[in-house]
Amino acid sequence: MTFEQLFTQATQIQEGPFPFQRRFAASDHLPSLVQIPTGLGKTAMAILGWVWRRRFAEASIRNTTPRRLIYCLPMRTLVEQTYQQTLQWLARLRLLAGSYETDDQGQLKPETYQPTLSDSEPPDRIAVYLLMGGEEPRDWDLYPERDAILIGTQDMLLSRALNRGYGMSRYRWPMHFGLLHNDCLWIFDEVQLMDVGTATSAQLEAFRRIFGTLQPVHCIWMSATLAPSWLHTVDFDPSWLGEPLQLQDADLKHPQIAQRYSALKPIQRAPAVMGEEKKIAETILQEHRPASLTLAIFNTVDRAQKVYEQLKAQLQKAKKKNPNDAFPQLVLIHSRFRPEDRAAKIKQLLSPPTNGGTIAITTQVVEAGIDVSAKTLFTELAPWASLVQRFGRCNRYGEHKDARIFWFDISPDTNSSDPKLSEKLLAKLAPPYSPHELIHARDLLLRGKEQRKEVSLRALHSIQNNFRLQAPHVLRRRDFIDLFDTTPDLAGNDIDISRFIRSGQDHDVQVFWRQLPEGETTPDPNRPDGVAPRRDELCPVPFHELRDFVSKHSGQVWRWDYLERAWIRVRPDDIYPGQTYLIHSKAGGYTQETGWDPKSEVPVQTTPPSETEEEGIEEEAYDTDPTVLTSTCQTIAEHADQTVQVLQEILSSLSLPSELQQALETAARWHDRGKAHPVFQNAIRELLDQLPTLPDACQRAAAKGLLAKVPNPKHLNSNSFRIHYDRPHFRHELASALALLQTPPAPNIPAWLHDLAAYLVAAHHGKVRLSIRSLPGETPPSDDPSRLFARGIYDQDTLPETDLGNGQTAPAQTLSLDCMQLGRSPDGQPSWIERMLKLRDDHLGPFRLAYLEALLRAADARASRRTQTTTS
Repeated sequence: MTFEQLFTQATQIQEGPFPFQRRFAASDHLPSLVQIPTGLGKTAMAILGWVWRRRFAEASIRNTTPRRLIYCLPMRTLVEQTYQQTLQWLARLRLLAGSYETDDQGQLKPETYQPTLSDSEPPDRIAVYLLMGGEEPRDWDLYPERDAILIGTQDMLLSRALNRGYGMSRYRWPMHFGLLHNDCLWIFDEVQLMDVGTATSAQLEAFRRIFGTLQPVHCIWMSATLAPSWLHTVDFDPSWLGEPLQLQDADLKHPQIAQRYSALKPIQRAPAVMGEEKKIAETILQEHRPASLTLAIFNTVDRAQKVYEQLKAQLQKAKKKNPNDAFPQLVLIHSRFRPEDRAAKIKQLLSPPTNGGTIAITTQVVEAGIDVSAKTLFTELAPWASLVQRFGRCNRYGEHKDARIFWFDISPDTNSSDPKLSEKLLAKLAPPYSPHELIHARDLLLRGKEQRKEVSLRALHSIQNNFRLQAPHVLRRRDFIDLFDTTPDLAGNDIDISRFIRSGQDHDVQVFWRQLPEGETTPDPNRPDGVAPRRDELCPVPFHELRDFVSKHSGQVWRWDYLERAWIRVRPDDIYPGQTYLIHSKAGGYTQETGWDPKSEVPVQTTPPSETEEEGIEEEAYDTDPTVLTSTCQTIAEHADQTVQVLQEILSSLSLPSELQQALETAARWHDRGKAHPVFQNAIRELLDQLPTLPDACQRAAAKGLLAKVPNPKHLNSNSFRIHYDRPHFRHELASALALLQTPPAPNIPAWLHDLAAYLVAAHHGKVRLSIRSLPGETPPSDDPSRLFARGIYDQDTLPETDLGNGQTAPAQTLSLDCMQLGRSPDGQPSWIERMLKLRDDHLGPFRLAYLEALLRAADARASRRTQTTTS
């Protein structure tokens, strides 16, 4: 299939791709910078270009194109639109992995899509995953050898790339970290909106060059207003990137591009200035034209809501005077809505205007991605890159002969050095942007004392915008290295990464509302009011605003505690970015008309899931071992054989050095050796004792050897049926790693490769990695308090002889915890931390090490799943 055929089939655009889209798909080397005007199809270029390169290009291109496409966007609205487009394109190409339903016109219904992968899925299919607040897909990280597209917000994707993934189990952080830094094509779209995330993306690329990866990674930064200088950081030099992909003569001669490129967009200063909400509303009504769309874009949700209320009041007053006139529909759109409410608003925006027309009051959510073309556009003064994006929402296709743009200045005077542009005024009106960004854009609009008259794409082409984005916090090498260790300190604290993702106070949390039964004061996870939230319940909220809300509504906001497995009331200081919180519906804070509104006292309408729709919140905690529970019994040897088999299937599709493959296979063989420990086997027997009858398969497995897996009796309450260890915080994988470390390596195996296998064994649940130390709640052995202890393992514990499968038997061993201490052991052996730091810093680097970690964990998890599917 040619790229032209693929593009036409996917998009149903009979004219085919534009020349620049063809160049992207067919080039020998992908560009790193894409600077294409808004509205011409950068998203289709990137996604369909990658699909063609992975599936239909010649072998040299297919083999050098990474198998994971990571599409990173600054806002949820852009993510949702890109996700839905991608699903439709792949469904039309018959390349979409998973299941979905279609409507009467044969179009895929995005809400029905399930990207569940399995071993039986055709290998040419591509799964698409959505990563944003409330969405945490569980399968993509289990299939590192499969092609996949991940589409998400910068919060979700950059936090995972920093090994501190928002909204996910901390024990899976390293898997995502390893996979997002190997075998990936990163697309950073609309980078002018990414704030400090742009600098972080550049620093991460610099670190990949410094530390190295096992699989290729390529980054592409895209924007209509992209300046390479934006990517200049302490470790990253934009000169590495080469020339950007831009429009060429062949593009400008294309009829559709020529029409859009030359579409006239006259611009003038509005009589009102920023902050004058009443006068702004009057100006908008005065300039609005019947049967057309007027778009007004504001920099903050607060100002947008105030102008909306002013317009609403003025329209109501006008309707009383002239009830028979045609009045415009009014719609408010910003990022602080629940998904269904926001979708309804956008649908209203995109609907053809009525006789009275439509006035849409919006924030930056329409600045990029939403395909809308207004006849009249108003915008507050904003950074120049943002203004250019906003101008692109007016007369987008050249369909209007009398389009107009108005901008609200920050001061009534045109002289940018006027005292009225005081620091106090700028400090009040500039956020979320910096004052110097607005002053720079203002100077470009005013051009000295003369105001700019026209902002068509052609007119803007000659404007040199070399303004450099200023990142208040830059990710340094030391910060990044520290993030590799996922062990919290003894107080349970973690490194704060929010400052590397968004600057200032622009950090979100996710909230949802539930109505508690009368007389109840705390949500119950066994009732509908306390089960896990659905995505359509979640609303993004600035964390600092939620802190203020909590201080005024004490006892009505909760967070889920994964250790206590209960809803815990929060205080203002407990609120931090990337987390999810439950609010009592009677506390208010939201309306369907205006979205998040902390001043609203009206009870919030809720639609929690039924008891049959959700089983309740169940997330992995430190002391749980969810993969122990399958559909039958399985010995350590049987599970080891299956894990090695799955690992070999994964490795057959990847290109890794043979010595690393050998270390992985050793780790797969030994990873559950520690389940022979008496503490684990006692816990297994307790589980089996809860079964009314012991299945024949369990009796046969128990007769063959030590058990690794047992059935999950579904008839028992899932909250009470959990594995229970006699020792707090017992981790079988630590016993496995110690046993392997104390076993002499095969001849000609370097010591660091043996250490690598031990590390992979210890880390295969994400709970024992760089350090070994005891945790709060652990107690020393009662018979000898002087013995070392950590993670439920006591020094001098013994493991019995254990069949590891494939004819390999581990002899009985006495475990030593000498390696947990700093410095050399009495026999001169290096400590655990010394061995692991050498792996990370000297032999492999953080990206390679985490990638290997992810491969073993994927093989282990898939082997456990295969046990369920083959025995059920």
